[in-house]
Amino acid sequence: MPLPSFLKRPIYRIFFGYKIGKRVRIGLSLIDAQKCLIEDDVSIGHFNAFVGIKSLRIGEHARIGHLNIIRGGVEVNLGRYSEILRQNEINSIPDPVIVTPADPRFILGDGSVVTTSHKIDFTDRVEFGKRVILGGRNSSLWTHNRQMTKSIIIGDYSYIGSEIRIAPGGEIPPKCIVGIGAVITKKFTNEYKLIGGLPAAEIKDLDEDGRFLTEYKTRADLPEEI
Repeated sequence: MPLPSFLKRPIYRIFFGYKIGKRVRIGLSLIDAQKCLIEDDVSIGHFNAFVGIKSLRIGEHARIGHLNIIRGGVEVNLGRYSEILRQNEINSIPDPVIVTPADPRFILGDGSVVTTSHKIDFTDRVEFGKRVILGGRNSSLWTHNRQMTKSIIIGDYSYIGSEIRIAPGGEIPPKCIVGIGAVITKKFTNEYKLIGGLPAAEIKDLDEDGRFLTEYKTRADLPEEI
């Protein structure tokens, strides 16, 4: 919709029934959701597409960069102070042919960050806890394998490095670091671990620098309670 934000906000409210908060900025982007709640001080850049989503919520102070596609699913919930930077594809297959129950939801926790050029399939549930970083580039998360699906869970404060692959059912506990190029094929359970390799395994306990990386704030304006 090629209109300035101060015109887009009332149009979305009146004609689409969306709930749009104060000081929301929306660039040249498409929002197509059955239900939509955008809270105060959200910033959405140019050339983003939110398409075919049943319920979309974007929490206060969240930032969406440029050239992102977020498509499908029964719910997309982007937490307070979360960020999705640019050129990410976050997609749920509509009406998948599967033999397992699926819960097509993408949950990005408060203060969490998805950086650049990642692919996330949420044909089944993908949930990031708070202050998770999906860093670097070119990681892919897959919840379906032909006719079967399993969810993917990333615990609070974990850092996921570049070019990671996470298979259906992969799970990372809170306060872990996943090294570059790792392939996650199972559920891990122990906190404060460096995880890496193909297939991935626990390599060692996090040292002081590793713990600092998991505890460092993702944004300077992040409230203390996040």
